[in-house]
Amino acid sequence: MSTRGAARGRIIETERLYLRELKFEDAERLALVLSDPAAMRFYPAPFSRDKVEQWIGWNIDNYARYGFGLWAVALQTNDVLIGDCGITMQEIEGELVPEIGYHIIGEYCGKGYASEAAKACISFAFEKRGFDRVVSYMKEDNGPSRRVAE
Repeated sequence: MSTRGAARGRIIETERLYLRELKFEDAERLALVLSDPAAMRFYPAPFSRDKVEQWIGWNIDNYARYGFGLWAVALQTNDVLIGDCGITMQEIEGELVPEIGYHIIGEYCGKGYASEAAKACISFAFEKRGFDRVVSYMKEDNGPSRRVAE
């Protein structure tokens, strides 16, 4: 993991990916995962376009409040946004803890991108933010997310 591209708006860079802050202009691409019924089967419902924009706004608020949130995940080779990944503060069992979360567009799943991005975010959480632990919270039957978290 590297933060060498920060001058270009890149928060984290890995071998194949870079993470940057989400922008409202990302809504159309991000909707490919957040509005996809298959990808969002572990959520109450897929997101509407308005909900995708609210999601982006929530993350922009998190950047201001905490200095991190879910970031856009893009391919190094062509700058295509393939999802989001990052750290959010979540209340779990009465405690506010940093959680690693991720959503990857279906056609990019199964290629190790979620794991690559999540590992980089875990390193960021420990090395750049000084957290002593991070969690990943998901429904028990969410096998794909569980594999990434493990």
